[in-house]
Amino acid sequence: MERTTRSRIAMLIALAVTASVAWAPAQGAADVRLNVTQVDASHFPQVMVYVSAVNPLGEPVAVSPADIVLQEDGTPVEPLEVRGLGTSDPLTTLLVMDVSGSMHRAGKLAGAKAAASSYINQMRPGDRAGVIAFASENRTVQTITSDHQALLAAIDGLGTQDDTAMYDALERAIGMLNTQSGRKAILVLTDGMDNRSQRTADQVIAAIGPSGLSISTLGLGEPSQGRASLAGLDEPALAQLAQRAGGSYAYANDPYSLQRLFERHGRALQSEYLLTYTSHSPLRDGVTRTLTAALGQGGEASTRYNPGGVVPEVGTQRAWGLFLGLLAGLLALLAIPGLIARGRQLVPRLAQHARPAPVAQPSRIRLHDEPKARIRLH
Repeated sequence: MERTTRSRIAMLIALAVTASVAWAPAQGAADVRLNVTQVDASHFPQVMVYVSAVNPLGEPVAVSPADIVLQEDGTPVEPLEVRGLGTSDPLTTLLVMDVSGSMHRAGKLAGAKAAASSYINQMRPGDRAGVIAFASENRTVQTITSDHQALLAAIDGLGTQDDTAMYDALERAIGMLNTQSGRKAILVLTDGMDNRSQRTADQVIAAIGPSGLSISTLGLGEPSQGRASLAGLDEPALAQLAQRAGGSYAYANDPYSLQRLFERHGRALQSEYLLTYTSHSPLRDGVTRTLTAALGQGGEASTRYNPGGVVPEVGTQRAWGLFLGLLAGLLALLAIPGLIARGRQLVPRLAQHARPAPVAQPSRIRLHDEPKARIRLH
């Protein structure tokens, strides 16, 4: 009897699971959103592109990497390597935490610390992170490390201070990550009310090096109250910064929601895809290129990157000769005004030397002969 009952329960569970799968709505390509999160051109003309695939809720979605189509300036490129990051590729993250006076209100800082700690707890072996706190000034609370306990202790010791200088803190974070390789990201947790920075959003974006990184912004506050309230949130500034830096923006108005946001970002970063290709335009010519990633009939994502370079990298002797010839011509043009000025100074001198020497005129002064000596004869 007992065995029969167990068999019936197992059958009912199996039917329930089958029914739930059968009735689950299928997720098509149109439901998947691709994001180009990082472009690493440090080994140009080889380019490494990090792509995330998420659903409308921002949760990571598994796709076939072979289905991701890349284009550079509208021309399809054939990847040399396509793979999911999975558990083999470490992730380096900098948590940039707002500890300004506005974070003291409405329990913001306590919620921020709890959410950041949950992010550290879900880090994989090999992943690394660091912590930067900012108020009127910014400071590195914990350098980049894989030591979970050191990171958790650094977060736990955060306390509020004065005004907000978010962009200055971001510049420091970018400087730390520019020396790192691989996938790297900045997660900013703030209410976005920057009122003290010497740097601007444009300067922050310009500071990102050729290896690239992404900046995602997590707001804690109420967007409807805006900057008029210390419990509010400067949503436009945070959303625009994330969009320009290849990241994403989201906000929460309570600690629990914020913790879920942090965990979701962590899962998305750990579920990205890496595509490596060789650019069709292999010269570091300083020209910005547009990179597009698409998946089937779903939406496409695009970003821009610049390989850097001032002097063109050319591969043939003829091209080098042409470049040097143009450079010599440019230097000659720059020298012409100086030569003209020197010529104007020399012309009067040459004209003076070219004048004929004056003919000597006979002297009009008469010299009287000395009187002849008179000889007396005795």
